[in-house]
Amino acid sequence: MRTFSRWMALAVLVGGPAAYADRNDIVLSQLGNPKTSATANGDFKAFSRTLAAVMTSTSLTPPKSLGHAGIAVNAELGVVGLPDDVFMPTERPQMSTVLVPSIHVRKGLPFSIDLGARVGWLDRSSMFAATGEIRWAVNEGFIAWLPDIALRLHATQLLNTRNLHLTATGLDASVGKQFPLGGMVTITPYGGIDMTGVSSRSDVVAFGPVTGDLSDPEQKNPSFQNLAAYEPLKAWSNFNTRFYAGGRFIGGALQIGAEVSLATVGTVDLRTSNTDIKADGTKETTKGVLPAVLAFNATLGLDF
Repeated sequence: MRTFSRWMALAVLVGGPAAYADRNDIVLSQLGNPKTSATANGDFKAFSRTLAAVMTSTSLTPPKSLGHAGIAVNAELGVVGLPDDVFMPTERPQMSTVLVPSIHVRKGLPFSIDLGARVGWLDRSSMFAATGEIRWAVNEGFIAWLPDIALRLHATQLLNTRNLHLTATGLDASVGKQFPLGGMVTITPYGGIDMTGVSSRSDVVAFGPVTGDLSDPEQKNPSFQNLAAYEPLKAWSNFNTRFYAGGRFIGGALQIGAEVSLATVGTVDLRTSNTDIKADGTKETTKGVLPAVLAFNATLGLDF
């Protein structure tokens, strides 16, 4: 009964009126049916890892903690490049860059620990990325000749998507040094490395008409050939590595910062961009390194 209800719900969803979608909303069926395409699962993996790099392209926080009574509220903007070599199944033709505005709130706790939350919006889409984080400043002036050092655990969930469930969890390490410019004015250059595991799966996607009886456990209905899910990605075997550097200016309660980051997203077998037509007309697919994701970020906020 549970299987029947699930397939009936899918049939109603596919047969119902199409909801409005903005240009950057995801249409997974554009990646192809994994039952009939040798490259569909590879394209799904490349897309998922690239989208995860977009979601996690921002740190914008020096390693120094806020202090146990501190609070910071920041408006942030990321400008993230989308590589041409990875197909992003968006509602309209893929753009070269996407804007990711966000709100970032942090609260200081004792023992040089900060808790933070960020909500970002992927421009011209209905998708949001929600991040939770905990940062520990291992050293922040305790040893004078050492720079500030911090470790950050973070998890980001993509929200308001259709048929896609994407999570990015990671650990980053950052170093920096705060320099006073006089009075309550400081500048802090910093840099770091972020290791992020990507977990992604799809619901069952309809790649063609779905009609007839879907309750048959033997799946004799030809419509079952049009229903498939992509191979899921496990976080422990799909790591993105991001390098970043930036600076933060603080004058009284005002914060201004900028950052650049570059994320490498590994290799993927059997994807469309790695398929070549040989002289005899046959197709040959090879393993290929996915292009890196470059992002520029800026922030403006208050630190109390």
